[in-house]
Amino acid sequence: MKSEKEKMLAGELYDCADPELINRWHEAKRIQAEYAQTPSTDAPRLRELLEQLFGSVGEGVWVTGPVFVDYGDNVHIGKHVEINMNCVFLDCNRIEIGDHSGLGPGVHIYAVTHPLNPRERLPEAAQGEEGTQFWRCIGKPVIIGRNVWVGGGAIILPGVTVGDGSTIAAGAVVTQDVPANCLVGGNPARVIRMLEP
Repeated sequence: MKSEKEKMLAGELYDCADPELINRWHEAKRIQAEYAQTPSTDAPRLRELLEQLFGSVGEGVWVTGPVFVDYGDNVHIGKHVEINMNCVFLDCNRIEIGDHSGLGPGVHIYAVTHPLNPRERLPEAAQGEEGTQFWRCIGKPVIIGRNVWVGGGAIILPGVTVGDGSTIAAGAVVTQDVPANCLVGGNPARVIRMLEP
């Protein structure tokens, strides 16, 4: 029988009130809070905290705090990636950020969604700590290729893949896959023009 975490990563309906998931959620909140309070000049400690927070972190990564995650360990960051302040990673499935990519401030990446049927979203049995009720979720991976620039305030929705060399304009809401080497913008985001590879 699959654990709730295994269901989550398989893209199946899962219960986020599961104790294993809740424990990691709390641990991630502790790490992200410490990261936000660590002086930006303390590079060794910042690196240690990133390695505790994320599933993998390449060399030469810079993350300006604060940064916000659900679990953190489903986020995988390539080499020489720059992430500006106030970025949000709802990593209820895998989030990959390719080498040499950059995220502007306030970028949100959502690798989770919920059932459209309200009876499936909040079954009576889904009670967590202190009787709190949690919506059931479905995780879908988000993959950002190499050399991608995501402008400030952009939102990338579950299941989206962004091709290498593309740029997502500030404030865009990306609801479907983005081809390689293009500029997309708007809500919902659409291809504005192709870029030189």
